[in-house]
Amino acid sequence: MVNPSKITEGGIEYSIGRFNGIEMFYDFPKILTYLDAKGKLMFGKQFKIYDDDRDIIYKLSNYFIKDTEKCEKAEIDPDKGLLITGPVGCGKTSLMKLLQFIVPLQRPYSVIPCRNIVFGFNHLGFKVIEDYGNGSFFCFDDLGVEPIGRHYGQDCNVMGEILLSRYELSLKSKLKTHATTNLNAEELEERYGNRVRSRMREMFNLIAFDTNAKDKRK
Repeated sequence: MVNPSKITEGGIEYSIGRFNGIEMFYDFPKILTYLDAKGKLMFGKQFKIYDDDRDIIYKLSNYFIKDTEKCEKAEIDPDKGLLITGPVGCGKTSLMKLLQFIVPLQRPYSVIPCRNIVFGFNHLGFKVIEDYGNGSFFCFDDLGVEPIGRHYGQDCNVMGEILLSRYELSLKSKLKTHATTNLNAEELEERYGNRVRSRMREMFNLIAFDTNAKDKRK
């Protein structure tokens, strides 16, 4: 039987808790140690876990490990996706790429920049909306700053259409969608309209970095 409490990275075995053969008991300090090591492998030696981010990482970790009691205390619905908001460079994308590795037995998702999706639409047309509105798992990165799509002279709010498709999937099959954005609720509504914004409230748990969070890329 695979032991989900042990994860090997770079030839080193990390423990993120204790597994009794039936139930997994996670240890948050050990999760942080693993995330720091995995982050350095993925993003370079300059990567580090910042003390200012521990509260958000704690919430996200509880979401990914499906700790229903702690999620309930934090008003997080494990059946919804995640919408991570915060200023440029605060670490939203890195955390969403990283955190899924603490649950290696769960189905992974792909982190896709929204502007790349729009560029694909400009080239291939509405097939792109169908492709991202399907049953795959995605985290849409930098939602709201992508350009309007245009295919053969026809303009399209590509991500707005994809979000509506993903909403329908969430109703039919409980398929979760994740996203990161630099925009606040008002800016998202201005970008996508009230209908999409209303659907987003039903699809996502909102996890917000402090508006003064520093740019970690500097």
